[in-house]
Amino acid sequence: MLSYRHAFHAGNHADVLKHFIEVQLLRYLEQKDKPFWFVDTHAGAGCYALDSGYAAQNAEYQSGIARLWDRDDLPKPLADYVALVKRINPDGQMKLYPGSPLIALKLLREQDRMRLFELHPTDSEILQENFAGHGTQVLMQTADGFGALKALLPPPPRRALVLIDPPYEEKQDYQRVVAALREGLKRFASGVYAVWYPQLQRAEARQLPEQLKRLPVKSWLHVALSVQAPSSDGFGMYGSGMFILNPPWLLHGVLQEVMPYLVKVLGQNSEGSFVLEFEENAAA
Repeated sequence: MLSYRHAFHAGNHADVLKHFIEVQLLRYLEQKDKPFWFVDTHAGAGCYALDSGYAAQNAEYQSGIARLWDRDDLPKPLADYVALVKRINPDGQMKLYPGSPLIALKLLREQDRMRLFELHPTDSEILQENFAGHGTQVLMQTADGFGALKALLPPPPRRALVLIDPPYEEKQDYQRVVAALREGLKRFASGVYAVWYPQLQRAEARQLPEQLKRLPVKSWLHVALSVQAPSSDGFGMYGSGMFILNPPWLLHGVLQEVMPYLVKVLGQNSEGSFVLEFEENAAA
């Protein structure tokens, strides 16, 4: 199935959580002069128009980035992410929203590299157009990112952030995530891996974090943002989560500060909540 188009959901509450954390992880990697790679297994189109096309149909960004756009009380780490989004909207109008690859490109240094994979042919073509002209720093491939990781890891600099955020159109994606991480850790145990997942009432979504906790890694962090209560009919996404393997140790403290704020601002009908779990010295 290749029906999923992220443009429908660009800038929503799930993107806010995912991309805010992505910025934090990239800032951590750039603290050292040594180069690193950013690998995105499901890169999408890379950038999305909010004032036209798919994103304008459901306007999900109104419940996400739009709620942060004009606030003057943003916690500093969250303000860093919002400022980055505003950089691609220099006229101050909220017209474009960056996908994970564009956010990474804004933070990459000359010595860093980006490897992008997108299987959907239309989104892959748009991705190629959006990121043309960057030479060997940005390489793109129309391919299944799960399979591509096997040949890519470990990256030459032995430092990388691997972002895995499939559409979860098929329930097999949940097991593919676990399998890809298990295989990736064998090849590149020290890498930083970030997994995004939707909060749904289906069993596979609820079980994924527990499965990830059992992977052979020294430390992990799990954070989830629920913006509303699960619906009575059992359908629909009511939040999302990020599971990070080998997280920077400062990230837990940053999330302790930011997550209550996100609940307050992005929660709907006073039903927002968050989960924050961290374990170091886990079985590896």
